[in-house]
Amino acid sequence: MGYHDTLIAVAGDCPATTGVAPQLRDGRRTVAVLHFELIGSSPYALTQEDVLFQTWLAQQNPAPAGDLAALREQFFDQPRACLRASPLPKRYGWGVHFDAAGRTALHAVDSAEYAALADRDAAAVLPAFRARRAG
Repeated sequence: MGYHDTLIAVAGDCPATTGVAPQLRDGRRTVAVLHFELIGSSPYALTQEDVLFQTWLAQQNPAPAGDLAALREQFFDQPRACLRASPLPKRYGWGVHFDAAGRTALHAVDSAEYAALADRDAAAVLPAFRARRAG
């Protein structure tokens, strides 16, 4: 499921021209806030699978009981959307970079790091999914 040495570039219809921190909605942490906290607080520490599972786990109320390894295995028994569908590159102006080990970090669309990563071989740069259908 994971990417390696790849940049998920900001979507073509992303309204942000710089990296914007997502805000709480009605006092709750949204998927965007959770992704931003998880990846942003520990660059190149978590894989895509770690981020997706920890996001799901944080959204469960009450928290599921049981062995985390078993819960994680059950979670990934079903197909899951990858970080190309994350609100961060779709709406908030953050590129998601995966290093050679598949660990993630965020880079603002207007940063030098993002520009350097986006200027690489096209096979290593994938656009985020668009927020709206083209047409």
